[in-house]
Amino acid sequence: MVIVILGILAAFALPRFADFGKDAREATLEAALGAVKSAAAIAHSQQLVDGTAKNASVKLEGQTITMVNGYPTADAAGIFLAAGLSTDYTVTGGGAAEATALTIQVDGAPTKADCSFTYTVPAASGTDYPAPTYGTPVKTGC
Repeated sequence: MVIVILGILAAFALPRFADFGKDAREATLEAALGAVKSAAAIAHSQQLVDGTAKNASVKLEGQTITMVNGYPTADAAGIFLAAGLSTDYTVTGGGAAEATALTIQVDGAPTKADCSFTYTVPAASGTDYPAPTYGTPVKTGC
C-alpha cells in the first residue's frame, strides 16, 4: 500500500520538477546578457578615463580588450573577454570591424540558435560615441 501511494505521489510531483534545465539555461542567457552590457559600459568608461582614441585597446583587470568606436569588438578579444564569459557559451559571427554582430549562444541548449542574443558594435558617428546594440534574448530553444 505504501509503495502504491509513493508511486501516485511521484507521478504527480515528478513532472513539476523534471525540467529545471530550461529555466537554468534561460537564467544563464540573461546573466550573459547582463555581463555583456556591463562589460561594454565599463570598457567604454575606461577608454574615456584613459583619454585614448576610439579604437585604442583598454586594460581591464590585467586583460587587454580590443575596442572599436569606443566599445569592445565583437569577438573573443573584445566583448567575450571583457564580460568574462566562460566556455559555457558558443559564439558565432562577430569580428573587429564596426557594425559587426556577435551571436552568443548557451551551450547545452537543445537548439543553440534559439537560446541566444546578439551584441553589435556601433558604427562610426563622427566624434560621438554611439552605443552598441543588444538583440532581444531568444529563449524558445533553451
